[in-house]
Amino acid sequence: MLSSPAACPCGRTDARGRVLDFSRCCGRYLEHFDTAPAPDAESLMRSRYSAFVLEDAAYLRATWHAAQRPGVLDFEPGARWLGLAIRQSRETGPDTAEVEFVARYRIAGRAVRMHERSRFVREGGRWYYVDGDLL
Repeated sequence: MLSSPAACPCGRTDARGRVLDFSRCCGRYLEHFDTAPAPDAESLMRSRYSAFVLEDAAYLRATWHAAQRPGVLDFEPGARWLGLAIRQSRETGPDTAEVEFVARYRIAGRAVRMHERSRFVREGGRWYYVDGDLL
């Protein structure tokens, strides 16, 4: 895992438009998964983006629904993550939600834009990523 940054990679801002510190944002979920679950699907999406940036496979696997969880997680060597934009976050039922996002990164000098509508489910008070559709 890479070292934790000062500013949160997910880009969430405070009321003044300043990016939150990692420890006040996604860090609390990544570093304290057992005691501090993400409170909603958008926060889980943001923390999973941060986990990709930090190459935290353990957190990603722990927050992936067991029915869809991959056996092995590989990271793109040399990927440089550039930012996350949440387009929409909505509850689709009492324990289900969708988050539409755009994640940008650069690999070998080539810009990549990943646009996805992700599905989440809450079980036992915790949100899990289920799957998503690329848009």
